[in-house]
Order: sequence, then C-alpha cells, then structure tokens
Amino acid sequence: MMKTYKVGVIGCGNISSIYLKNASLFPNYEIVAVADIVLEKAEERAEEYNIPKACLPDELLADDSIDLIINLTIPAVHAEIAIKAMQNGKHVYGEKPLAVELDEAQQMMKVAKEKNLYLCNAPDTFLGAGIQTSLKLINDGWIGKPVSATAFMLSPGHERWHPDPTFYYQKGGGPMFDMGPYYLTALIALLGPVARVTGSAQKTYEERTITSQPNYGKKIKVEVPTQINGVLDFESGAVGSIITTYDVWHNQLPFIEIYGTEGTISVPDPNNFGGPVKVRRWDHQEWSEIPLSHGFPDNIRGLGVAEMIKAIEAGEKSRTDASLAYHALEIMHGVHIASEENRHYQLSSRCTRPEPLPVGMNEKFFL
Repeated sequence: MMKTYKVGVIGCGNISSIYLKNASLFPNYEIVAVADIVLEKAEERAEEYNIPKACLPDELLADDSIDLIINLTIPAVHAEIAIKAMQNGKHVYGEKPLAVELDEAQQMMKVAKEKNLYLCNAPDTFLGAGIQTSLKLINDGWIGKPVSATAFMLSPGHERWHPDPTFYYQKGGGPMFDMGPYYLTALIALLGPVARVTGSAQKTYEERTITSQPNYGKKIKVEVPTQINGVLDFESGAVGSIITTYDVWHNQLPFIEIYGTEGTISVPDPNNFGGPVKVRRWDHQEWSEIPLSHGFPDNIRGLGVAEMIKAIEAGEKSRTDASLAYHALEIMHGVHIASEENRHYQLSSRCTRPEPLPVGMNEKFFL
C-alpha cells in the first residue's frame, strides 16, 4: 500500500483553490496545512476546504510532519521558498515558472540533489488527456515525422479581469514567462528538447490601466516585453515558431499545431487538460476529431503532485522533474536574450522527453 503523503501549501492566492479542491481526488496525498504571508488568507482557505492547519510560511516549513510542499507563491519568491523547504527536508512541487532567474533555478536543483529530494514543477497540463492523446498520435505515426510546429498565445492582457495584475508586467512577468511554460512544456513533451532559439521582443505600451475590481483605474508601469516572437530549433530537427503577447485584441490562430511529413495534428489549449484533438492526414479532405485516449480531461491541477509522489515511491524520475521546467525557463530567457543581443542563443540545458502516461489512466494509477 502506497504511503499517503502529508502535504502543505504555501501561497493562498487565486490558483490555490483548484489545488485544494482537487487534492481529494488522489489517494497518495492529503493537504493538511496551508500558509500565506497574510495569515487571514490562509485561514480563509483552511475554512473553505476543511484544512486542519493555517499558519505563516515559516511555521509550515518547520513542521516535521509535512512531507511535501506545494509552492504557489509569486514567481519572485519561488526559489527562496523551495530552497527553504528542501533545507527542511521536504520535497517540493512548484507552480510555473521554476524561478525567475536561471541562477536561482540552478541553486534550487543543486539543493535538491544535495538533499536527495524531489523538485518538480508545473505545468502538469501536459499530463492531461488532450496532450497525451496528441503525443500518442505522434508516436503511433499518424502524421509521419514531425518537421515543424506553431504555438500561439495571443491576449490583450490581464488588467481587465485579474484582481491584481501588476506583477504580470514586472520582472519575471510578461506573456512568455506567464504562459510560455504551458506552450513550451507541451512542445517539449511532443517533440523533445530544444537546441537553439532566436526571437524578437518588444514592449508595446509603457503603461496599462486596470479596468477590473478592486483596483479599477490604477496605472501599471510596464517593465517587461509584452510582444515576443520566437523560433525554436528542436534537437530532433523540427523547427517551431511561438508567439506570446499581451498586445493582441483578437485572432483566429490555433493553440498548437504539429506538422509532419504525412499530416497535421491540432493540439488543444495547453493551459487546459482536455481536448479537442484534431488530425488531418495528407490525403484527407477534412479534419477529424480524435476521441481522447487518456484520462483526466478536466481541470485537475494537482495531477503533477500525484505523479511526482508515485515516482518518489518507485524511485523513478518524475515526468514533471525540474529539469523539464529548467529547460523551458532557459528557452524563455534565450528568446529574450536573442532579441536583446541580435543573435541565436544556444541552449546549455538538456532534458529528456517525458514518458507517455498509460492509455486510459485514472486515479487508480496512483494507488
């Protein structure tokens, strides 16, 4: 019988709700404590989801009964919290990105190795039915050899709906660092690691005006590029194009498409877990929607935590291992560096393409 891990959550903002809601779906962990630098936020979440303990982060980090930390803090402190947790003997699963800076992420991975602990990271959406089905189609040869890919995340920005969107326009924010991890992780899962990137990045507006509540009318100074176009040279030989932007009102572009020698796969939104997945082979007159071959089509954030714990117990590498998140982080930095320095950027990191999940997998996989 697999051990049930005692898990603590640090960071009780918007994203915490879905993690707390979904935890009951998985038999190999339970969330027993929540923490936030604003204690009232932790207390509210604890009451809402019937969590036994609410406290400040330092108290949670010092709690010897906690096996694993889910780090849902803002990107600027991802590294600090993760390192403290591992120094206290706890495995860490963090939200994206792994860290803001590459040297911070390297230090996180160094501590994990020294402490013999698992360090894993979101997004886990690529473990869902949509991208796993797309991966199976590629592996089964439906489109022949992949030769190219496109990925598009186009938005006018978060200031119309997010209650506090300022950090999206500060260092560590921007559309590439916010949404790029979903798209890049999906592309790596489908096509493997990247060898070289180039790109162009610009800041379209110096200032944004919040039109959501409770900060309606507040001005945001934009510190980061908000229009990023990148080119990715995969180790496999495939070439990809990615656009992430907060400067586009409307578009009709796909989320991700993979182009092969014998056809094309239209991959669903990598920010979601489900479909639809569509294929059109070279000799087909129309697109065909493919039934999802894998489980977990719904918003099941926390799936990565369950998969991580299964890997810990088996002594195997997790599919969400930090090496994957670090590779995505270096790609994002590389595109920005290429734009700033007018050159190609050679990736120094490598990661393995995550193993596909079993067909038809469900919660019993984690028993």
